[in-house]
Amino acid sequence: MNHKHVIFELKKNSSKKTALQSLKFFKGGKDEYGRGMRLLGLSIPQVRTIAKKNLELKDKELKFLISNKVHEIRLCGLMILVEKYKKIKNPENKKQVVDFYLKQKQFVNNWDLVDLTSYKILGDYLFHFSDAKLLYSLAKSKRHWDRRIAMVSTYAFIKHKETNIVFDLAKILLQDHEDLMHKAVGWMLREAGKRSPDKLKTFINQNGKKMPRTMLRYSIEKFPESERKKILLETKIK
Repeated sequence: MNHKHVIFELKKNSSKKTALQSLKFFKGGKDEYGRGMRLLGLSIPQVRTIAKKNLELKDKELKFLISNKVHEIRLCGLMILVEKYKKIKNPENKKQVVDFYLKQKQFVNNWDLVDLTSYKILGDYLFHFSDAKLLYSLAKSKRHWDRRIAMVSTYAFIKHKETNIVFDLAKILLQDHEDLMHKAVGWMLREAGKRSPDKLKTFINQNGKKMPRTMLRYSIEKFPESERKKILLETKIK
């Protein structure tokens, strides 16, 4: 079994109708961030099901999938990598998967590709077996997908109630010009706030007026409505 078999399976389950709907969802218009996307039209559960049936694929075969121009084919390759990482117990072998993932990150070039893989591979490994230095480097990358990988990878830390790194990276990314980064940072701040509510409130008190409104709105989404309104009013730049 090789990458061609996986692509055949994906194409067999494709849907033109779903592809057109997904193109709108992924902002695939000519002036939008997803312009030029090529889609087969499969749901995430469909791709995951196919991925789980092909875990024996070697790195050479995975490269063909992850570097493919079609979105769901790249996603399937990355999902195979996630599942392989989960099954490995040895830290050294896990590191090999992480290193492979980082070598392919130029193809991790949409928000769903980042969000479905980064914290499950890179974030998990750094939390359990290394340190977070790499995330600080990625957060300063000129490539905004690298910055999103850095931010979303902190979800692995959040799940283990380690939230300091979230606030550290959020400060680095406070003035990021990409809307997709505003959403990612706000999302991770919101999740960190569930574990460390006082830290989130302190962060907002110190940085609320500097935060892009999307980032701020995402971060306080779980606050009581009266508190949200108060924060939005107090941080509004006059």
